[in-house]
Amino acid sequence: MVMEKTRDVLVIGGNRYFGKRLIARLLAAGDRVTVLNRGSSAPPAGVTHLIADRDDEDALRAALGPRTFDVVVDQVCYTPRQAAIARRVFAGRTGRYVLTSTVEVYEYEDSPAPVSEAAVDPHDVPVDLELPWDEPEFLDSHYGEGKRQAEAVFAADPEFPYTAVRVAHVLGGADDFTGRLDHYTHRVRTGEPIAVPRTNHPATYIHVDEIADFLFWTAGQDFTGPVNAASHGPLTTQDLCAALAAHIPSGNAVFRTAAEGETSPFSFARSYGMDNSRAEKLGYVFGDARRWLPRAVAETLGKDN
Repeated sequence: MVMEKTRDVLVIGGNRYFGKRLIARLLAAGDRVTVLNRGSSAPPAGVTHLIADRDDEDALRAALGPRTFDVVVDQVCYTPRQAAIARRVFAGRTGRYVLTSTVEVYEYEDSPAPVSEAAVDPHDVPVDLELPWDEPEFLDSHYGEGKRQAEAVFAADPEFPYTAVRVAHVLGGADDFTGRLDHYTHRVRTGEPIAVPRTNHPATYIHVDEIADFLFWTAGQDFTGPVNAASHGPLTTQDLCAALAAHIPSGNAVFRTAAEGETSPFSFARSYGMDNSRAEKLGYVFGDARRWLPRAVAETLGKDN
């Protein structure tokens, strides 16, 4: 019988939501897991903990010492500056670098059909390291741009073995810290109007457990470049609210039209769907969003009980 090789895996960030689920899957598979963060929260038992500010290149190198890794999963790379530091530090130190990216890289795409990875080619994305990436307000308002440029930094080095997982909107779990589904829960319970654009387009989603599964699977593959991660079947704001209302006695969703920029978290004035066929051709099978949505809603509502 051929024994599977035990991998050395570094997770940067990852102490909450689907990051901690990924770590649990790596540990269950027998991988040696190291978690690197700024020390603000302790990682789960069974991992090696390194403390460093990833924005400080010298501190990052010092924390890593001579360590090398089979795989690095970077959960918290938000800017091209962070990507540039990571590319320099981890060049020759890992056989695979998995960047957790986002559907927001497609924020300027407006296609009625789900968009493929080719819609945003990181090789064509200009990088500006001089933008005020250190300013929280700027970074928050340029989240998609920061991820686009981070991808571009990794893609610029053909020898750097990276892949960028473009994650759909994540739902599920009692530990969802974003508050986005809570926004709808409150309004469905109280009947307070839910702001949507005049034409409310659907988006693609993924369950918190499914994205953890996908990242775990991706860590063991050898493909490179961007890959979309989304469940089958787009959902609208109305779909989300209907699922909530089914779990809330006397729940009622009331919608009102609002100007763009004043709408609720999962309401979109343009199409926001991703084509997941690349991942499926590579061998991953996604679930159906409408099948897991009731479970995601029940998990979210469970934290209020």
